[in-house]
Amino acid sequence: MPKAPPTDVSGVPPELIGMFRQWKPEYQAKAMALLKEFEGKDWHPFFCPVPTCDGQPHDDWTWPHARADQKPPPMGSPDWFTLLFSGGRGAGKSRTGSEITHRMTAHVPRLILIGATGPDLRETMVEGVSGILATSPPGKRPLYEPSKKRLTWPNGCIGQGFSAEEPDRLRGPESGFVWADEPAHYPLVEEVWSNMQLGLRMGSRPKIVATTTPKPTKWMKELIKDPLTITRRVSTYANIGNLAEAFKRTVLDRFEGTRLGRQELHGEILEDVEGAMWAWEMFQWIDEAPPLQRIVVGVDPAGSKNKSSDETGIVVVGVGYDKHLYVLADYTGRYSPRGWATRANEAYEEFAADAIVAEKNYGGEMVKHTLETSGYGGARIILVDSRRGKEIRAEPIVARYERTMVTHVGKPGTLAELEGEQTSWVPGQGPSPNRVDALVHAGTDLLKRLEPAAISSPNTLMRRGPRHLRAVG
Repeated sequence: MPKAPPTDVSGVPPELIGMFRQWKPEYQAKAMALLKEFEGKDWHPFFCPVPTCDGQPHDDWTWPHARADQKPPPMGSPDWFTLLFSGGRGAGKSRTGSEITHRMTAHVPRLILIGATGPDLRETMVEGVSGILATSPPGKRPLYEPSKKRLTWPNGCIGQGFSAEEPDRLRGPESGFVWADEPAHYPLVEEVWSNMQLGLRMGSRPKIVATTTPKPTKWMKELIKDPLTITRRVSTYANIGNLAEAFKRTVLDRFEGTRLGRQELHGEILEDVEGAMWAWEMFQWIDEAPPLQRIVVGVDPAGSKNKSSDETGIVVVGVGYDKHLYVLADYTGRYSPRGWATRANEAYEEFAADAIVAEKNYGGEMVKHTLETSGYGGARIILVDSRRGKEIRAEPIVARYERTMVTHVGKPGTLAELEGEQTSWVPGQGPSPNRVDALVHAGTDLLKRLEPAAISSPNTLMRRGPRHLRAVG
């Protein structure tokens, strides 16, 4: 005789209890597990029936839910193929993608998830606070197999995950739906997109949902112009009520009122500035730099106290054995003289750099003395002048970008402020470009000293650790 259900049954009609006790033990166990999931999960549906809803509580929908811009058009409509959410940071893009994915599991047998990298797929799209697992309705949570990058929903729908770093792996799999997260930042987006589209062969109306912070790339502009693309541009402020105060203080204050803020907060596509030396299409990214020959910290000390020019540019750059430059970090900010010198020395230690390369135009001895007295006493300091025009000094570095021989290290957006300055600075116009100057100082020194067999000193290699020792030993 099966055991009675291990729960409080007060208020439950006796006939239902009797029926339950007649079930096989394994079905009782499944039913109890499902009941516990319902009881223990603070879950609410996301899409309300009001077409113009702003996501705020109303009627019986007393919890925050989908705004009108987050609701998909009819999924069976032949009038669209791609739904593009071009949103600012924190605008609710990931939540939108995961919720629509759950909805599509009832209509397609297989679907595909594409993240910018493997960690992005897992940490944002699947396991993130707005990812697939967190937004699963009770009883519909998929089985996640991280080693296989696979999700299996209770109804049998299978979701296969892919990294945009490996576009060839998308050649074979068939699907009826794709959620692509941050495709505007895929270095190989055109290969990813073409391979993915060729696999969209299941069902009568396969669909794509793309959630991304925009970039003014050729690929994105063409996607928006496609008559079968529906574009929803969403500002960070549309989701402001659900954002942490710390986010508001740091990110909003950092970008609001700037040209870059139009992209990062308001989801606009910034066009290239006429006369600017850099264009957005020149940038490429990598998660981690390869072993490097030399690393330097470029410094452009603030030359005045004007509000528009009181930042000190501090940019860390390395050169690899492939003779490519790798931009590692940007610590530009408003500092006191001792503050910027301390930050430059900290960057020197953090990256086990070979030297600090600093501009000396506003007092070479002062710059050197400030660096020497604000650090750890071991940094090699190289002073450079900028008597030649900024445009002339920047040209060799720009040429390197044009030849795809410069890579920015980290997730797309990590160096957003540097990239924003690069693409908006027009020589002879506006304030001095502090970040660009620091980048140019560092890059120029690395290229000037670049030799086929150049090897860092043993002391520097020891500071960088075993990985670098193996690379040259």
